[in-house]
Amino acid sequence: FVQIMWKYLEQASFPMTEADYFEHLDAVVNYLNGWGSTEKVREFIVTTRDRPRLGKAVSLPLDLGERASEWLLDEL
Repeated sequence: FVQIMWKYLEQASFPMTEADYFEHLDAVVNYLNGWGSTEKVREFIVTTRDRPRLGKAVSLPLDLGERASEWLLDEL
């Protein structure tokens, strides 16, 4: 699953600097590209009626196929 959670940079509990946040987004994009899931995620975001809100993430199931175990050991 990819989970999309609502937070924003100026939120008091947001734990990252702007530079850290963009570095994290780059890492997420690299994973999505590696999984071949970029288009599926883009389509899901455009078509879903679910919206993240404080305390609730939107979950997007991803099928990583036979290579799934390669990704389970990495941390984001």
